[in-house]
Amino acid sequence: MTLTFSSTKAASDHLVRAWHRTFGVRSTISNCSNNYGPYQRVEKFIPRQITNILDGVRPKLYGDGRNVRDWIHTDDHSSALWTILTKGEMGETYLIGADGEKSNIDVLRAIPESMGRPVDDFDWVRDRPGHDRRYAIDSAKLRRELGWAPKHTDFSEGLDQTIAWYTEYRAWWEPVKAATEARYRALVQ
Repeated sequence: MTLTFSSTKAASDHLVRAWHRTFGVRSTISNCSNNYGPYQRVEKFIPRQITNILDGVRPKLYGDGRNVRDWIHTDDHSSALWTILTKGEMGETYLIGADGEKSNIDVLRAIPESMGRPVDDFDWVRDRPGHDRRYAIDSAKLRRELGWAPKHTDFSEGLDQTIAWYTEYRAWWEPVKAATEARYRALVQ
């Protein structure tokens, strides 16, 4: 996480807590691990790699690829949010995770492999400044207090479903991807 994102995220959480305590605003806070699944914006790690391959572009991997993320399927994130909204205690913070920690290199290698391509069919690029080594979420409170549990616990199966979705719904993501890639090219120049 970049410093700006981290600090604004922390500030927003504190602001919500303050409004809850001071003015009684009904609120809960949730923090989630990295999502994958249908309908994600194409600038996110997994959709970008999938759509690059579908467009005939070699995926790219920042740094050494050993950065670790806890991956959660979008359906599980949505069900966790619904559980928090309907059962959560006002003023509480719930962490949403699926115990799906994987390194970026392992995730990236799984994508071309699932798409019938060699696992090393990608390019290495210089790491981003401030690129965190690990994002981990302990969702024990959400599970214990609200009874929530993820349903998509097989990452390979969820990844295959995600690839199938992006393959089928090109008309949904192609215009957005073109604009996103144009923005990235303008930043580099």
